[in-house]
Amino acid sequence: MNKTIAVICATAVVSGSLMISAPSLSAKSTISDKVLNSLPSYNGQDLELQVSNNSTYFTLWSPLAQAVKVNIYDTNNAPTPSQVVELTQSANGTWRGSVPGQLYGKFYTFQIKHGSEWLSETPGVWAKAVGVNGKRAAIIDFSKTNPRGWESDKGPELKNITDAVIYEMHHRDFSVHPTSGIVNKGKFLALTEDNALSTLGDATGIDHLKELGVTHVHILPSYDYNSVDEANLTQNQYNWGYDPINYNAPEGSYSTNPMDPSVRIKEMKQMVKALHDAGIGVIMDVVYNHTGANDDSNFSLTAPDYYYRHRPDGSYSDASGCGNETASERQQMQNFIVNSVKYWAKEYHIDGFRFDLMAIHDTETMNRVARELKEINPSIFVYGEGWTAGDSPLPLERRALKENVSAMPEIAVFSDDIRDAVKGHYSNAADRGFATGKPGNEETIKIGIVASTAHPQVDYSKGNNSKFAYAAAPTQIINYVSCHDDLTLTDKLAKSMPGSTEEQRQRAAKLAQTIVFTSQGTPFMFAGEEIFRDKKGVHNSYKSPDSINAIDWTLKHKNADLFNYYKELIKLRKNHPAFRMTTAQDIAKNIKFDNVSEPNLISYSILNNANGDEWKEIKVILNGSEESRMVKLPKGDWTIIASDGNINAAGLGSSKGGKTEIAPTSAYIVVRK
Repeated sequence: MNKTIAVICATAVVSGSLMISAPSLSAKSTISDKVLNSLPSYNGQDLELQVSNNSTYFTLWSPLAQAVKVNIYDTNNAPTPSQVVELTQSANGTWRGSVPGQLYGKFYTFQIKHGSEWLSETPGVWAKAVGVNGKRAAIIDFSKTNPRGWESDKGPELKNITDAVIYEMHHRDFSVHPTSGIVNKGKFLALTEDNALSTLGDATGIDHLKELGVTHVHILPSYDYNSVDEANLTQNQYNWGYDPINYNAPEGSYSTNPMDPSVRIKEMKQMVKALHDAGIGVIMDVVYNHTGANDDSNFSLTAPDYYYRHRPDGSYSDASGCGNETASERQQMQNFIVNSVKYWAKEYHIDGFRFDLMAIHDTETMNRVARELKEINPSIFVYGEGWTAGDSPLPLERRALKENVSAMPEIAVFSDDIRDAVKGHYSNAADRGFATGKPGNEETIKIGIVASTAHPQVDYSKGNNSKFAYAAAPTQIINYVSCHDDLTLTDKLAKSMPGSTEEQRQRAAKLAQTIVFTSQGTPFMFAGEEIFRDKKGVHNSYKSPDSINAIDWTLKHKNADLFNYYKELIKLRKNHPAFRMTTAQDIAKNIKFDNVSEPNLISYSILNNANGDEWKEIKVILNGSEESRMVKLPKGDWTIIASDGNINAAGLGSSKGGKTEIAPTSAYIVVRK
C-alpha cells in the first residue's frame, strides 16, 4: 500500500456464510494501556487446534475473558453447533479443552465472555484452515494437503538479497485475461500450467517468468481476506487483498473450490512447488499492520483491545489509514507476527516476506522476524514499506521506518528516492523525472545508484526525499519505479509526456529500468511492465474490474523489443556481481562518479573487478535529456553492452573510446576486462 492511499482497505462484510448475532464491542477501548501491557503472553506452538491419534485439543489466548467456549459444527453452514465445549482457564492467559476423537471434516468457532456479554463467534486468530469466507475454522488433516515431492521441495538458494530479481504480481492480473492461454484463470493453479501460450503464440504464465529470468515472484496478499465473496465467484469480484481476516489460511477465491477447506491449501502448495521447480522463489505480501474490521475482527473478538493501539480518548489509532493499527510492541502481538511468518515458511515453503506499511511495526519485532526466519532458511529475506499512512502512538525512533533501517540489519526498505527521481513524483501524474527529461534529479539518482549508503561523491543535502545516508548496506534497499500502487510506469509516462509517441515513452521506460537494474541494492519490477502493461490510467485500482487490471498478453507480441530489453537487462545483472555489492565500503571504494555538469546526465564507473566481477571496469552513462550528449570516454578496448535503446548482455559491438555520442533518453554501458 502506498503511504497516501487508505481507501484500498475494504471493510465490507461479505455474504455467503452464517454469522450468529451477539453483542458488539464498544468502539472505544475501555481497558488501559497499563493493564494491556502487563498481561501475560504465551508463545507455545499449540494455540488454536491440535489433533492427536485419539483427541482434538483447543487452546485460546484470552487473558481477560470471563469464560470461553468452542462451538463445533458438522458443516460450514450448519445453523447450530452439534457440540459446545467449555474451555478451562490455564496458565499464561490461555484457555484449554479437548474432545475425544479426530474431528476431521468438522468446523468450529471460539466465543468469549467479555464482562457480562458473550461476543460474536470467531475462528480465532490462529485458524489455519477455514470454511467459505473464513467465518468458521475447519479441522483437516494437513498431511493430505501436500503435493507429491513436497518433502524435498525448496526454493532457490540465495546468498544475499541483492542477488534477487523481484517480480510483483496479483493472481488475477497475471492470468485472467482472455489472451493468457491459461486454464485456471485467477487461481493459484494458474502458476502450475506449463506451455501456456497467448493468442498470438507467446509464452505466458510460468514459462514467461522463466523466459524473463526473474528469481522471485512477490504475490499480493494470498491469505484469507474480506472483500471478495467466496460463495459467489461467478461475479468476478476483484480486490488487492489488503483487508485481512485470517492471516494463516489461504484466500479461497484463488482456489478452484473454496467450499472445501483443504483445496485452497493444497493448490497454494502446488503453486509454490511449481515455481520452485522452475527455480523461482515465492514472496508473500503480508499485512499485519491492520485488520479489515475493527470491533468485529478476529483479534477484537478473541482478546478485546489488546492487539490494537488506541488514542488517549480510547478510539482506534489509525496509522494504516484503514481504521486501525496493530500493536506489535505488545508481546503477544509480536509473537503472533513472528510465529505467523514462520508458519508460512515451514508449512508453505515461502521464500520471503514483504511487509505492508512496515513502519507501523517496531524495529524490535522486525529484527526478530528476520532472525527467526533465517534460522529456518538462510535464503529467506524480508523487506517492506518504510513508512506509515498516518501518525501513530509508537515513538518515531521505534518505528520500522526507512530512516531507521540501519537499526534493522537483515531488513530492506523500498527506495522512494530512486522511484520519484527516475519517473517523477508518484502523487503528481504530470510530474516528470530524470528519465523523462526533468533536470534537478541528478543527485537523487546518485543516491539510488549507491543504494542510499554513504559515498564521498554523493551530496545528500541535494537529495529530493532523503537528506542523509540511511542505509548501512545495499542489502537494505529495494529499488523500483512502479508497483501495484499508483500509476503503472506505462500510464505515468503517458500522463507526464503528453504529445509523445509510444516509441519515445518506451525509450524512457528502458532508461528508467536500466537505472534500477544497474543500481546497487535489489531490483523490483511490477508484473507486465516488461510488455508495457497499463491500467487505463487508473492509479488506485484496488477493486477495479479485470478490464482495468488484467494483463493483455497480446502486448508481449506487440512490444517484443521492450520485453527482450528487460530480459537482457536481467541477464546482465545476474551475470555480473559488480551490480550486486553487499557492503557500503565496497560501493564507496569501487564506484566513481565522473565530473559532468550538464543537466540530466550522469556518468560513473564501477571499478576494480568489483565484487569479484570478470570486468575490470563498467562505465554507465545515463542521458535523461531529449537531446544527444557528447562525452569523453577513456581510450581503450571497450565492449558496448547498451546503446541507443538497445542492450545485449554479451555485447553489441566494440569501441576504442574517445568522443562518444550518447543518444537521447538512453543508457550507454561499456565494459573492459
